Amino acid sequence: MENNIQRCTRLEFVREEETEHRGRNSSEHKSTGASYDCSNRIHSSNWDNSLQRAMFGTLEMLNESATTMKPAVSFLPPALQPDRGTNQLKGSRDKFSRMFVNFRRFRKCQCVQLVMTCLVLSVVMVCWERLDSGSVSYIKSYSFRHLINHYASINKSFTIPRQEAHAFSNYRYLLNHPFKCSEDGGVLLLLLVKSSPENFERRQAIRSTWGNETYIRQALGATVKVVFVLGLPKPQNPDNTLRGGGGAGGVQDDLVREDGWHGDLVQQDFVDTFHNLTLKLLLQFRWAHTFCPHARFLMTADDDIFVHMPNVVSYLKDRDSKGVSDFWVGRVHRGAPPIRRKESKYYVSPEMYPWASYPDYTAGAGYVFSRDVADKIYQASLTLNASLYIDDVFMGICASAMGVSPQEHVYFSGEGKAPYHTCIFAEMMTSHGHVDDIYQLWNAATSPEVKQVTSGLLGRLYCTAVKLSLLCRPYYFNTYPCKAAFM
Repeated sequence: MENNIQRCTRLEFVREEETEHRGRNSSEHKSTGASYDCSNRIHSSNWDNSLQRAMFGTLEMLNESATTMKPAVSFLPPALQPDRGTNQLKGSRDKFSRMFVNFRRFRKCQCVQLVMTCLVLSVVMVCWERLDSGSVSYIKSYSFRHLINHYASINKSFTIPRQEAHAFSNYRYLLNHPFKCSEDGGVLLLLLVKSSPENFERRQAIRSTWGNETYIRQALGATVKVVFVLGLPKPQNPDNTLRGGGGAGGVQDDLVREDGWHGDLVQQDFVDTFHNLTLKLLLQFRWAHTFCPHARFLMTADDDIFVHMPNVVSYLKDRDSKGVSDFWVGRVHRGAPPIRRKESKYYVSPEMYPWASYPDYTAGAGYVFSRDVADKIYQASLTLNASLYIDDVFMGICASAMGVSPQEHVYFSGEGKAPYHTCIFAEMMTSHGHVDDIYQLWNAATSPEVKQVTSGLLGRLYCTAVKLSLLCRPYYFNTYPCKAAFM
């Protein structure tokens, strides 16, 4: 319609110019005829307005070029400009067009949300068991820990008569060294390593690296005594031999010969199994209380961890100079729930431990405590039921009964292996899961290059960036936390 109006307007202007050459009378006649012809066109087109608007209204709403109509209309004479209803129709079309665009955007957002929801649900379905045993159990444990009680009922439930508790530690010594700690200068650290009878190579690697008493005394200026605690070899092993050589007397005879060479094995006559780890813990406290009562610090460790002895000795010397007490440091587990999955080796039945949360404890791979804490734990063990075979949890129960709380140290590892890097070695205390690489790690961690790289302002800034990239990763568990990068 607008194109017809523009064509008619141009035609009237052309006819007016022709009148100047042909005369006024004829020009008036032709101009009148032209005006009448254009008026007829305009009126005839008005009859089709409603039909055209109905047919093309939807297409025009999608076409934003409707805004170009305004310049063309502005050239029309006032009599031929669209009426108010036409302007309202244009405004309505513009509103519908904007609504349609917004609707398209809204639908796009809905699609993204739907895809993300499906992805999250898929992850939850795949990992539901782990989420249930992890997140849900931890929520329950923290609720129990902070809202219900403070483990007073646990301590009371585990308390038994002293005579019954004595049965858990009343085992006979098969290998022992009562004078191991008879040093005039005093013992800074008594290091008790939990080892299995068959693990001769692990013990030998420890003696040659971080458990070398001569190196510690000469290079670090401290007296550290290393003792390996064990039980009897498993009887179900038909070969019962140590290094595959088929020794005549089996593993036990090999242990006797090993102890004759090194003089550092302490053994009692309970079978050395995972479910007797608590008995091995009681052996450590009983032996330390009886034969090494003047050691200022004690450390218990697995035989598959790495201990950065220069860092540990320096740290303990500093603590000792400050006269610390109630000192118990390691990788702390707070509010940890019992494992109820029967396929896990850490499974604890509700009959054995019916509560939803363990007391605070440190990871059993390696932790350090002061002499006064060792005495308190030993006294608590004389009246507590030691049938719970998770030894580090039982340590937490004993400490809770005596009012001792563990302290977090970010460079004590849990069940994970620390990253290999010079900046990590500079702060490392322990790292778990080292068997075949113990010699290489010892050489790298104690190299003079470590201090050269990490010293000075630039070295500290460099190591902070490196530790951020190594430790602050998603799903990086059981080793040093992300906050260790800033310490």
